[in-house]
Amino acid sequence: MKLSRMLAIPLRQYYLYKGSTARVVPLLGWVTIDMVLWGFMTRFLSGLGQTQYRFVPALLGAVLFWDFMTRVMFGVTTAFFEDVWSRNFLNVFSSPITVAEYLCGLVTTSIGTSLVALAAMVVVATAAFGLSFAPYGLMLAPFVMVLFLFGIALGIAAIAIVLRLGPAAEWFVWPIPALMAPFCAVYYPVTTLPVAFRWIALLLPPSYVFEGMRAVVSGQDFHGAELVTAFALALVYILLAYWIFSRVFRHALRTGLLARYSAETLN
Repeated sequence: MKLSRMLAIPLRQYYLYKGSTARVVPLLGWVTIDMVLWGFMTRFLSGLGQTQYRFVPALLGAVLFWDFMTRVMFGVTTAFFEDVWSRNFLNVFSSPITVAEYLCGLVTTSIGTSLVALAAMVVVATAAFGLSFAPYGLMLAPFVMVLFLFGIALGIAAIAIVLRLGPAAEWFVWPIPALMAPFCAVYYPVTTLPVAFRWIALLLPPSYVFEGMRAVVSGQDFHGAELVTAFALALVYILLAYWIFSRVFRHALRTGLLARYSAETLN
């Protein structure tokens, strides 16, 4: 694996963002809207005076970290879609770049875009609504890492779907975070879910993360074994996503799908 070929992917994205304001606005706009909307919601709930529950760190913090995971996933998929939209995907793989280098390049791009989005969310949530993670320090770092790893796994799996089914299948990708959110215990405990849905939640690393974050924020005990489980699941999903993408890519090469790649085909 050569670092220069891997870094060519984020470098291309840098030039795209540098030359187009239309690409920068969605990067910051949607997360800012989410922070403002949920910030006012938490302020309203906190002002009811009926409970001592800390809505700002628990609910607004959950929204922030869920948006971060979503930005990580979309950071991978959007960089891939840029090659699809510009019909550049075939050109990329006519170069010496390998699958591993290409995926690492997408992940590096996602790191950059997701950190920018995270910084914007933290600034808005802190300045406008007083959200602060300072009391928790580095305790939250492992939770963020699990969300990052799972977001990467979702992104790689999503681009495998599009590579296999065609560019029109990108519409299967955008709703993925919204479809997963009810099972990931982002806004409420896992115990709120029906029993059948709890089994799904146990297979998703974010459910352990948000349960753990709520425990930390409320001063309750959190078992490290659950965080280890979340890490293990996230790593399994990354390996599984890489395996799926590799198989789909080999299929695309074997069948000539790369040469026939067009926005008009879905199969």
